Amino acid sequence: MFSCNTSTSGHSTFLLTGFPGLEASHHWVSIPVNLTCVVSILGNSIILLLIRTDPALHEPMYFFLSMLAASDLGLSASTFPTMMWLFWLNARELPFDICAAQMFFIHAFTYVESGVLLAMAFDRFVAIREPLHYATILTHSAMARMGAAILVRAVLLNLPGPILLRRLLFPQISVLSHCYCLHCDLVGLACSDTQINSLVGLVSILFSLGLDSFLIVLSYALILRTVVSIASPGERLKALNTCVSHLCIVLIFYLPKLGLSVLHRVEKHNYPALAVLMANLHFLVPPFMNPIVYCIKSKQIRQGLLKRFKRKRVDVS
Repeated sequence: MFSCNTSTSGHSTFLLTGFPGLEASHHWVSIPVNLTCVVSILGNSIILLLIRTDPALHEPMYFFLSMLAASDLGLSASTFPTMMWLFWLNARELPFDICAAQMFFIHAFTYVESGVLLAMAFDRFVAIREPLHYATILTHSAMARMGAAILVRAVLLNLPGPILLRRLLFPQISVLSHCYCLHCDLVGLACSDTQINSLVGLVSILFSLGLDSFLIVLSYALILRTVVSIASPGERLKALNTCVSHLCIVLIFYLPKLGLSVLHRVEKHNYPALAVLMANLHFLVPPFMNPIVYCIKSKQIRQGLLKRFKRKRVDVS
């Protein structure tokens, strides 16, 4: 970190960090990273197109899946540009305003994804607990209100972050820990008092990721209680099988965050390259894996893809 003797507010330059010790191999390291980003964008775009054009997929579960795909696209679009600038062009410098904007969008799309995972858990709970009233509970207007609430919450929880950062003093040049801007990273680089910023960041996480993860666990506890009360073993297995895809993407979303949190508190300084790798996986893996999981586990998605592929073949013939 550079000296705070020449600190400024709102006019600092931040230097992106790739993989420590592998700077000479950044071009090679970037190949799997860029391929992951491209596959994420293509996969989620296909999911969105499929759900939009196939009437058989106009159901609550797939409405939430389309929201998840849209948030994954937003997350990829927020992180991909600075990764490309760093790995391919070796462009490390990022002005304060661009860094603050990227920070806002990264955290906002992360909170949207967390909220959508909670909505999908509620969808599975209603489908198993109240199958006869499923269509009357999860109406189009109810889903639209849930989607709007998720989006508004993400914006409101993240809006104070960039605003409060502008009052802090930073060295004229600061070195980031990653190849993108995160709130905790920027707050740690500030030269002035950051208690308010840290408190706002903590409240933001508690009312988004913390609350969502608690309610998802609660939803699955209620789902398990409902499933246990089902007499037929075959019906129990069928009910649980409808939750497998969602459980997979919940684990894919939260486990890298948990691993990164543990690493930051235990061995971050001893293994900086591992910390950077975990941070990149934390943002790259969920958008990459979500379309794959649903294509493998969802029969309707697979049928929609096959139907579209056959139609393309017929058109070409």
